[in-house]
Amino acid sequence: MAFIDKIKERAKADKKTIVLPESMDKRTYEAAETILKEGIANLVIIGTPEEIAKNGAGFDLTGCKFVDPFTDPNRQKYIDKFVELRAKKGLTPEQAEEQMTKDYMYYACLMCKCGDADGAVSGACHSTGNTIRPALQLLKTKPGIHSVSGFFLMEVPNCEFGEQIDGNGLFVFADCAVNTDFDSEKLAEIAYLSANSFRQFVGAEPKVAMLSYSSKGSAKHDDVTKVAEAVKIAHEQHPEIQLDGELQLDAAIVPSVGASKAPGSSVAGQANVLVFPSLEAGNIGYKLVQRLAKAGAYGPVLQGLSMPVNDLSRGCFADDIVGVVAMTAVQAQNA
Repeated sequence: MAFIDKIKERAKADKKTIVLPESMDKRTYEAAETILKEGIANLVIIGTPEEIAKNGAGFDLTGCKFVDPFTDPNRQKYIDKFVELRAKKGLTPEQAEEQMTKDYMYYACLMCKCGDADGAVSGACHSTGNTIRPALQLLKTKPGIHSVSGFFLMEVPNCEFGEQIDGNGLFVFADCAVNTDFDSEKLAEIAYLSANSFRQFVGAEPKVAMLSYSSKGSAKHDDVTKVAEAVKIAHEQHPEIQLDGELQLDAAIVPSVGASKAPGSSVAGQANVLVFPSLEAGNIGYKLVQRLAKAGAYGPVLQGLSMPVNDLSRGCFADDIVGVVAMTAVQAQNA
């Protein structure tokens, strides 16, 4: 059984309501048919009757709730909440109404904020920014968290490294999707959130490696110093987490190399959470593993928001949407 199937089983055990705002994309309906048939989540699709009839034709959507943002009885409640949340920005009811009906992701986030849904998934035909911006404006980050980051849950077949599940190696890779600029404080926060995400989804103890092209001072550069400082910050703020760095990739996951390059480390050679020093490194890294090792790459999953909202790749398949909805539901179970 692939690990994502275990996530689906967890989602089924305590069904949550997930909103899909991309009623203009046929992949939404293909995924919805599977989600509903398998009982993974309760679904809401936002769209006009015309959009749903045009794009959802031929799919069995029994059990799905459809919300027309122009005629929904809860529409005024959402307008009022939008104005309340953006009062400092001077948002008027007219502007709120226009934004909600022009961009359904705002409507989805307002449904979550008002307790009418547990999470949202978007991004099949919208950019990451279009998914995250409404969530940041309306749902905001968790208390004490300063930014949102994204991770992939990587399942590497026949892999002896990482967390061992059914003969495969399981990892969290972060940040591979969101932040373009990392400083030491942000890296430390990503490490903390990623450790929590690993524990939530995998149910095992996270061992976090802060990656670099240097191991324990073997190279000198501002990029190395940034990671080393992040390690210090993370140790100070979250001493309960097993975390070490800076470590090269082989020192992080290969026991013999870890013992040589970082003797005495409780993480080196055993890492199951890999925090990359930049977005480009993380994005390239997960795609290399996905393509060359034929790994399952589940995500990107967003972490740090007060309620679960997740992004999709615009090149995703319907099965990818199903998986991300299941992961969003599991996040909602633990919100």
